[in-house]
Amino acid sequence: MITSKKAYINHLKKALSGCDRAIVQDAIADAEEYLFDTLKSMEKEDPEIDEPEAIRKIIETYGTPEEVALAYKRIELNTSPYGDKAKDSQIISENKEDPSPQIPIQKAKRKWYKSFFGIMAQPRAWGSLLYLLLLLPLGIIYFTWAITGISLSVGLIVLIVGLPFMWLFLLSVRGLALMEGKLVEALVGIRMPRRQVFSNKSLNFWGRLKNQLGDKYTWLSLIYLIICLPLGIFYSSIIISLVAVSLYLIATPVLNLVFHWPLFIDSGFLYYLPVWLMPFAVIAGILLIFGIMHLVKVLGTLQGRLAKVMLVRPNR
Repeated sequence: MITSKKAYINHLKKALSGCDRAIVQDAIADAEEYLFDTLKSMEKEDPEIDEPEAIRKIIETYGTPEEVALAYKRIELNTSPYGDKAKDSQIISENKEDPSPQIPIQKAKRKWYKSFFGIMAQPRAWGSLLYLLLLLPLGIIYFTWAITGISLSVGLIVLIVGLPFMWLFLLSVRGLALMEGKLVEALVGIRMPRRQVFSNKSLNFWGRLKNQLGDKYTWLSLIYLIICLPLGIFYSSIIISLVAVSLYLIATPVLNLVFHWPLFIDSGFLYYLPVWLMPFAVIAGILLIFGIMHLVKVLGTLQGRLAKVMLVRPNR
C-alpha cells in the first residue's frame, strides 16, 4: 500500500529497474512534478485531506508505479534514437503479472564487406560526424561561459548580488547540460534525459541554492562543459587530418602527373610517387574515407557515453 509521495517514487524506481537510467530520470522527474503539483492543489481545495488519501486519489488518475513504468517502456520502443528499436529495447508483454519481461532480440550478422562499406548509409555515422565537428565551436562557447561564470561568481560573492548570480549561473549550467544531452541523443543516438530534474518549487532562494551547490551533478555538468573544448579540438584535428590525407591520396595521380606537385620535398630533392603505385594510392584513399566514418562513429559513441556518465544520474 503506497501512502506517501516518497513511497510512490521508490516503487516507481523498482518498477523501472533494468531500464536505461536516462529513462528512469525522466520518469522520476515527471512523477515528482505531477505528485507535487497535484498534492498542492488538493491541499488548497481540502486543507484537511491527509497524504495517504491524496496519494490514493492520485494513483486513480495518474496510475500505479507499475502502470507508469510500463507506459514509459512502451513509449521507448517507438522513440528509440534513429529508430533503432532492436538495441537496448524490450518486448513488452501484455501479461499484467509480469508487465516487462526482457526478451533479447537476435540481430542478423552482416558480412564484413557490407558492414565496412555500408557505413555510408548509416545515419548514426553521419550524425556522429556532425556532432564531433560541432563540438569545437560548442566547446568554445561552453568553455567561455563556464570560465566567465566561475570567475564572476567568485569575484561577486562578497557583494549582495554574488549569490543570486551564482545561483543563476549554476542554473544555466544545468540548462546547457540538458541541451547538450538532447544534441547527443539526436546526432549520436544515445538516450539522454529529455527534461530537467524536478526542483521543489516551494523552497526559498537559500534552499534552491543549497540544492544546487550540494548536487554533484551540477559540478559534473560544469566539468563536462569545460572539457568539451579540448575534446572538440582533438576530434576536429583527427578528422580534418585524416580527410586531408585521404583526399591527397585520391588526387595523387592528378597532382603528380598534371600539376607536377611532388609527394614531398627533402633537402631540395622532389619525390614523386611511381606511376604503378598511383592506383593503389587512390584505392587506399577511398578505403580511408570509409575507415574515417567507422572511426567517427566509434568516437561519437565514446563521447556520448562520457556525456551519459557525467550528465545522467545513476539508478538508485
